[in-house]
Amino acid sequence: TVRHGFPYQPTALAFDPVQKILAIGTRTGAIRILGRPGVDCYCQHESGAAVLQLQFLINEGALVSASSDDTLHLWNLRQKRPAILHSLKFNRERITYCHLPFQSKWLYVGTERGNTHIVNIESFILSGYVIMWNKAIELSTKTHPGPVVHLSDSPRDEGKLLIGYENGTVVFWDLKSKRAELRVYYDEAIHSIDWHHEGKQFMCSHSDGSLTLWNLKSPSRPFQTTVPHGKSQREGRKSESCKPILKVEYKTCRNSEPFIIFSGGLSYDKACRRPSLTIMHGKAITVLEMDHPIVEFLTLCETPYPNEFQEPYAVAVLLEKDLIVVDLTQTNFPIFENPYPMDIHESPVTCTAYFADCPPDLILVLYSIGVKHKKQGYSNKEWPVSGGAWNLGAQTYPEIIITGHADGTIKFWDASAMTLQMLYKLKTSKVFEKQKAGEGKQTCELVEEDPFAVQMIYWCPESRIFCVSGVSAYVIIYKFSRHEITTEIVSLEVRLQCDVEDIITPEPETSPPFPDLSSQLPPSRSLSGSTNTVSSEGVTKDSIPCLSVKTRPVRMPPGYQADLVIQLVWVDGEPPQQITSLSISSAYGIVAFGNCTGLVVVDFIQKTVLLSMGTIDLYRSSDLYQRQPRSPRKNRQFIADNFCMRGLSNFYPDLTKRIRTSYQSLTELNDSPVPLELERCKSPTSETRENSYNRSRSSSISSIDKDSKEAITALYFMESFARKNDSTISPCLFVGTSLGMVVLISLNLPSSDEQRFTEPVVVLPSGTFLSLKGAVLTFSCMDRTGSLMQPPYEVWRDPNNTDENEKTWKRKLVMNYSSSSQEMGDHQYTIICSEKQAKVFSLPSQTCLYVHNITETSFILQADVVVMCNSACLACFCANGHIMIMSLPSLRPMLDVNYLPLTDMRIARTFCFTNEGQALYLVSPTEIQRLTYSQEMCDNIQDMLGDLFTPIETPEAQNRGFLKGLFGGSGQTFDREELFGEASAGKASRSLAQHIPGPGSIEGMKGAAGGVMGELTRARIALDERGQRLGELEEKTAGMMTSAEAFSKHAHELMLKYKDKKWYQF
Repeated sequence: TVRHGFPYQPTALAFDPVQKILAIGTRTGAIRILGRPGVDCYCQHESGAAVLQLQFLINEGALVSASSDDTLHLWNLRQKRPAILHSLKFNRERITYCHLPFQSKWLYVGTERGNTHIVNIESFILSGYVIMWNKAIELSTKTHPGPVVHLSDSPRDEGKLLIGYENGTVVFWDLKSKRAELRVYYDEAIHSIDWHHEGKQFMCSHSDGSLTLWNLKSPSRPFQTTVPHGKSQREGRKSESCKPILKVEYKTCRNSEPFIIFSGGLSYDKACRRPSLTIMHGKAITVLEMDHPIVEFLTLCETPYPNEFQEPYAVAVLLEKDLIVVDLTQTNFPIFENPYPMDIHESPVTCTAYFADCPPDLILVLYSIGVKHKKQGYSNKEWPVSGGAWNLGAQTYPEIIITGHADGTIKFWDASAMTLQMLYKLKTSKVFEKQKAGEGKQTCELVEEDPFAVQMIYWCPESRIFCVSGVSAYVIIYKFSRHEITTEIVSLEVRLQCDVEDIITPEPETSPPFPDLSSQLPPSRSLSGSTNTVSSEGVTKDSIPCLSVKTRPVRMPPGYQADLVIQLVWVDGEPPQQITSLSISSAYGIVAFGNCTGLVVVDFIQKTVLLSMGTIDLYRSSDLYQRQPRSPRKNRQFIADNFCMRGLSNFYPDLTKRIRTSYQSLTELNDSPVPLELERCKSPTSETRENSYNRSRSSSISSIDKDSKEAITALYFMESFARKNDSTISPCLFVGTSLGMVVLISLNLPSSDEQRFTEPVVVLPSGTFLSLKGAVLTFSCMDRTGSLMQPPYEVWRDPNNTDENEKTWKRKLVMNYSSSSQEMGDHQYTIICSEKQAKVFSLPSQTCLYVHNITETSFILQADVVVMCNSACLACFCANGHIMIMSLPSLRPMLDVNYLPLTDMRIARTFCFTNEGQALYLVSPTEIQRLTYSQEMCDNIQDMLGDLFTPIETPEAQNRGFLKGLFGGSGQTFDREELFGEASAGKASRSLAQHIPGPGSIEGMKGAAGGVMGELTRARIALDERGQRLGELEEKTAGMMTSAEAFSKHAHELMLKYKDKKWYQF
């Protein structure tokens, strides 16, 4: 539905100076069109070929794109969803440059062979008029001039075309006489050309870092040659060569010196300097250094007419990973504040969360806190890309998206009404001491690049409790406050281990499951602790956390403030395993998390550890669970069972630099046609490592050999029946494992509010076990009427509020169920979904009422119970690309659509569902894709989409004056139709290019248009259809008149033939 973020791998940029909309093309064939905030449209070429160039039909509501597959496309922007009207594919030549003169319907197309073709924009048919390269250059020239790198008509005379060739040749071509009026030669390759608005001079940028200014009256040599960043040399000596100037723009001003703006051209001896944009204004030279390489830039000018003073007011600079606009009207050239969310990828996204229909006041609260920390120094003028129109639509929901990043930052985004604006940023790394250079190797063998990378986030919007787990095996609990405080951070260190004797070994004749892996695996993927267990002092590491929490008092600004830090510690030289599941209950004051070693439960009110237990110990209270001995695999790697099938928190495969993980890829991806759904355990910070660790997948998750520990994969707090004989519901913790086992843990909380702060909480396994096939992914509960039960929560109260009396304040809990049902002791439904199947149990009887095997050949990546149209349903995203929706509690399939095959781990790691039939995932390292599977939401989104085209009168051309009109050339009388039309130029060869009609038909425009602009569009379509019918009627009338004249002529001839004959002569 909607895509947010910076277009991934951009290649092209275009701007409509009248409509004031911006278009960005990418290497994957995508086009993003941006206008005022809220106007953000994404469209895609079906071929997926890279976009070479974009050209707006200025103020016409259309866009031409040139792709790397040598195809031109005409996009209709007069509808909310742009569609291709025509395509023209060149068969024998490669497209290198396009130019569309203002208010012209003829597009000039330059090719790699040096030829220039002309295309009619209305019919998208090639004209027979061709400028061949051998006609453009002099006959005495012995070498090919190279590809066409520039095309533009003279601002002074539209009948003259300037053609720039790569080798340094420039030809001024007279279109009427079909000959070269003048030629310019330079011994350096040309990268770009731009005209002075009077049409008497033009400027070229060259590969040696030079700029040459040419006068049409003296084409034999440059009027002026400068190397802006070259060192000054003695007279008579050539200036020092610099890096190529890839593009130059020469823009004039009525009341000041002209602007000369170019990219590149820096001296070679400044190798460490960043990419730069240079602005020359008079004698002043300003170099703007960029954070990323420059892809393209455009100067935004007041007028669309090329023969007037351009009056530039801004420069749009497209970088590899950012879009900035520089204000040219101020001397210090500040940049405009970008209203679009172009910085999602400021640090690589490692996890996401999506909350629809959250408390409406929360967005305002987060914004009021976050606005205080915004950057300063922006231009005080409004964002210049202000085109299009946008409305909120009939129905909007308060929506928040949360992203976790590799540098430890958390970003809260307002996602209401199909827009995305950052509300608040939280830096989790601030609770830890900064690691000094070289210190990391001595204290821990952790991620040297991203030790604070966020793995999992858990947020309760009602209580405003926020919990985050990081790659360094820590959990931080945050509480929200409007007041600044300075306090010490409370931290707990937890020792979580699983004894070796707890693991059942295979039969005596087989090898043990835990050999010395240093002799079995390559060094880069070794899991042996032999290289990590001894520090530089020669002491085995034990009970040491991976990171150091700040011990001094820390100033915490308003917003989310760290309340408790829990860290897992090294055990006997082994680093702690990464956390695989996380849940928190504000009502109970308890947080639970687990990994492939075991489970930890902590009371964050009293700051005490309630439970730290290996997974095997959870079963010791019952004999129902029998661990069967299993044979080890041939390579005998440590495997955390099926947890590695879940993409949410498996980021780091580079084991030489990162904490040892017990979930490794089993085998390398084979050459079978199985999609890349099998990819696992990747790094979020390196796209080159995106597909480095893959694995082939068997038909059953449970068939994978399990020769190591059992991971905790899902946790859920809820009021439920812990045992079969329970008559009332009580606080429980559902624990799901990678073997498909579900353990119910009973939580005995103090009865009164006062005792909760002093009396201990008792946490015990209840002895209740449920089982499924595959690793457990999610839980939920419904009451006997089939209504979804929400976990209880504590109403938010500012913990640092000094106005209220602390002694009289009591915790206010919302339990989300009626007291009558509690007294009656009614049963409840418990929904459990694993990687393979979903089951609905009736509690307390523990009877399985419904079971649905979701997939046999693939596995579920993400599952969640969501509310859609006031009804609960189970939403699943499968690794084979299917999105499946099932009713609850009956588990009846309602939707199964093949949406998106898993192509890399990024999708699996970031895909998440939310209420109202919506979901999102990270479609590229820089973009978030939102989607909907609800028809009602889809219709609502259609109303909220912005209009790209709005009716605006084209500004009138300035009065040229009598003398300029008399001596200014013949541009006003030039008739391109007469010259390029079929009548005079003939037809082009059919084998040269193939015309392909596009899907953007009139019917499609009718369906897509909506609102006021839709009515205008439909009125225009009706007029076009009426005009077409009138034209057809006129043609028929003319045909009847011709037929009548022919009949009259024949009748007259017949009358003359028999005029003098008698009746008997017939």
